[in-house]
Amino acid sequence: MNYYKIEKGDTLKGIADKFNISLEELQSLNSVIPLSELRVGMDIIVPKNQEQYFSIYNIEAGDSLYKIARKYNINPTLLASLNGLNMDDYIYPNQELLIPKSGYSYYITAEGDTLDTVADMFKINKDKLLRDNPTIYLLKDQVLVSKK
Repeated sequence: MNYYKIEKGDTLKGIADKFNISLEELQSLNSVIPLSELRVGMDIIVPKNQEQYFSIYNIEAGDSLYKIARKYNINPTLLASLNGLNMDDYIYPNQELLIPKSGYSYYITAEGDTLDTVADMFKINKDKLLRDNPTIYLLKDQVLVSKK
């Protein structure tokens, strides 16, 4: 989780929208602080990185990974992998999926990857790769992101 410092003019709904979460989720993350007592300069808890790289999609009856991928113009295999699914897994109404935002490149690490090979794949230098991904383990199935 990250912290967000409340600024003049912020509203709870605006903050929730900025981080692609519902008002209820924002309240749940900050259950120890009565949100009615929030003031400019106070820190609240927000999801880490979700605000930059992903949107949340609630699956509806009749959806499939292919249908959702087509709707958001993304590769269905990437969509499945980002959500820890296989292409033949069942999905259920009200289940949440991470939808990768446009303007970023995504890579799911494989065994044997190195910083050099991943940086080359993104066509960036290692320093930018590390700035875009503060925690890199290079273990199989880690999601790495780079701004296009």
